[in-house]
Amino acid sequence: MKFDTEYIEKLADIIAEKGLTEISLEDGNQAITLRKEIFTGAVQVAAPQAVAAPQAAAQPAQAAAPKQEAKKGTPVTSPMVGTFYKSPSPDAKPFVEVGQTISKGDVVCIVEAMKLMNEIESEVSGKVVEICVDDGQPVEFGQVLMYIE
Repeated sequence: MKFDTEYIEKLADIIAEKGLTEISLEDGNQAITLRKEIFTGAVQVAAPQAVAAPQAAAQPAQAAAPKQEAKKGTPVTSPMVGTFYKSPSPDAKPFVEVGQTISKGDVVCIVEAMKLMNEIESEVSGKVVEICVDDGQPVEFGQVLMYIE
């Protein structure tokens, strides 16, 4: 699949219509990311690039991650761009709190993306030692949401 100008313009329209800040697509050999600048409202288009380039960039980030894990525990990261919520509704109690012991598979938060509420489950058992984002705060793909020790 080749990313032509018409296709990119349609993606830019989707960003504007849905109020998104970023959209990324990948098809085996190519990847494209469109990002809306918050201050100017302009849409930036990153040049289509080979998929190998993002993987190479991800390796240094993975090397840095073990340092944080050793210091604070295992990170729970956001699997998508969206909005972080500590509880299922504004008047409900949070899924987890600092100091709480949880089991693998427990729901620890919600990340809302495109009006869909995605429950985020813990991949490990342990104690919640830090919650890194505030309720209702926008989060990026791969951003650390909390640490479990």
